[in-house]
This record gives sequence, C-alpha cells and structure tokens, in this order.
Amino acid sequence: MLTKLEVSNLTKTYDSNIAVNNISFSLGTGITALLGPNGAGKSTLMNIIAGFLSSDSGEIKINNFNTCKSPIYCKNEIGFLPEGSPLYSDMSVRSFLTYIASLRDLNKNAVSLAAQKSQIENVMHKKIETLSKGYQRRVGFAQSIISNPNILLLDEPTDGLDPNQKEHILKLIKEMSQNKIIFISTHLLDEAETIADKIIIMDQGQIKIQGTLSAILKKTDSKTLAQAFKKLTSSAKSLEHD
Repeated sequence: MLTKLEVSNLTKTYDSNIAVNNISFSLGTGITALLGPNGAGKSTLMNIIAGFLSSDSGEIKINNFNTCKSPIYCKNEIGFLPEGSPLYSDMSVRSFLTYIASLRDLNKNAVSLAAQKSQIENVMHKKIETLSKGYQRRVGFAQSIISNPNILLLDEPTDGLDPNQKEHILKLIKEMSQNKIIFISTHLLDEAETIADKIIIMDQGQIKIQGTLSAILKKTDSKTLAQAFKKLTSSAKSLEHD
C-alpha cells in the first residue's frame, strides 16, 4: 500500500502570533520541499506533523489514520530530523543510536545499517558533543532513518554539511524517495530545484503556492525559483494551489 499524508485546515498560534494558518495539503511518494523565509512557520509545521507539538485546530491523517486518534500507528510511520543537534549530546554516537533503536524495538542491525548509510561508522565511539556540526547533523539523520520509516520529515537536513557530505545525503534522500514520502524543510533554493518533485512555499504561516517547479514558475511568471520565491514572500497575496 502506498503511504499518504494528509494535512487539513491546520492552525497553530503562540499567544497572538499565528504560526500556522489554516494549512491544507497532501503528500504521496517522492520528495516535497518546504520553502519560506525565517519565521514562516516551517519548523512549527514539521513539529506538529511529527507529533512533537499539538495544533489548535485541523487534522493530520496517515493512510486515513488520524494522528490524534491513532498516535502510535502514525508515529511508527514517521522518521523525524528536527532542527539543530541531536539530544543527549553527552552520549556516544553508538549509545545514542542504540537507545533510539531500543525505543522502536529494533535490533543492532538497524543501528549498523543507519550508521553505514549516514557514513558515521568512524565516529560511533565518540561523544556527540565532541563532533563537528556536520557529523552531528548526520547522527541526527541516522536516528531519523533507523526504523526505515515510510515518511521522513527532514528539517534542514544538509545544514552544516560540507559539499561532499551534502552530495552524499542528497543522493541517499533521492534514492529513498522511490518508496517513501520525504518532506524537507530547507532555505536552500538550489537544493529544492535539484531534488524536489513538489515544492510548497510558505510565508507568515500560510501556503502561498504548491506544485511542481515548472507549474510554480508558470503561475508566477518567473524564470527562476528565486524570482518566484521573492514575488510570493514579499507580497501578502496568495496564489491558487496546484
């Protein structure tokens, strides 16, 4: 069965600030890039889908299962790479991944495979806090894929990676997208252009447009994604969704 993620009329406020404003979209297999300026609501949206935050209204369904009514099923479908460094920075990489695996009732083979795919085998014995930002990011990525989830939520997955590391992770993400839903929040427009099958642009808590790159360029009468992004995020006017 093909996995499907549906977000309907999702709203989240902090005091008087509307971080996510009545958002709706659906995702199928492939890579969707979530773009927007700082403060657009991207990380808040990611955290709500992952179950780290609750919404004020609206609903999220995975394969027609509501995330509030069937939280265990839905969380088992999701792997999440949040913004920033992994938790438990005083643990070794091996201990951290082994702990994450135990929470999901996985064996040591899952740890080894995630480490291999993320190319962190040479730092498994080191404490996370001693690693470079790039290695810490890859440790976080390893924990997100450790259960081989059907849905990957990746918040700035290439942040802090050098060009070679970035190329490897993006290639791996592209390979995994053949049979997974991969939702990537990024501020790198070239990254979205390179790997995304679909693009969603947010600003001020709202979706301004969503669709393929070619559809977005046509609809905004733009020659580049950067030009379309500037038009959409510097104006309060929303365009129709594809």
